[in-house]
Amino acid sequence: MLPPQVIVVENAWLAKIAALKMGSQRVAMVVGRRIYLWGVNKADFLQQPAWVKHELAHVAQYQRYGVVKFLILYVFEWIKNGYYNNRFEVEARAAEQVP
Repeated sequence: MLPPQVIVVENAWLAKIAALKMGSQRVAMVVGRRIYLWGVNKADFLQQPAWVKHELAHVAQYQRYGVVKFLILYVFEWIKNGYYNNRFEVEARAAEQVP
């Protein structure tokens, strides 16, 4: 289900920080071609197609803009519109529904 260039990292400290910030037990977050997980292992993550599609949408966004530009755009979107209405999150949620 994952493209070969995408790497999944379990028990990632970066995802743990995001989980604490978001008040969530389980988090997946993407930087470049890596999906960092906290509170969920790779096998369980891969059994949830909508979640995988969401994170792969972020991988595609990084590919589209490049790492530095994407991170800058994402932070500005988050400041301007919050997490939920951030256009990159809106796009990733829409990707969850793609068959």
